[in-house]
Amino acid sequence: MSEPLPQPVPPYTEGLAAGVVRYQACETCGAWQPLQRHACRTCGSRQLAWRDAHGQATVYAVTEVFRAPTEAFQALVPYTLVLATLDDGPRVMGHAGPGIAIGDRVRAGVFHLDGQPLLRFSRI
Repeated sequence: MSEPLPQPVPPYTEGLAAGVVRYQACETCGAWQPLQRHACRTCGSRQLAWRDAHGQATVYAVTEVFRAPTEAFQALVPYTLVLATLDDGPRVMGHAGPGIAIGDRVRAGVFHLDGQPLLRFSRI
């Protein structure tokens, strides 16, 4: 029996593994894409590229999680999740330290959980 083919690593996850937040943007009109796409949501162009974000953001929303979605997250409970608007435009979800509030300026970083890189914001 043959071994399963390795799955490609998405550019966003590959960026996190390298300590960088990546987002997709249109090379024709410059619009950032909220999710990985095959064509621009604004102009329809297929000329999309991955860009490295500068890493600074403003917190848009905050929530505290008290129930772990998987066993790997159990050690983190309770933990804070935020939606943060990157200075580059995209809004992303990531972990944050306790006490982070809406409107706080934060910097993106990465931590690893169960071998996976995850986005974490800390106050600037």
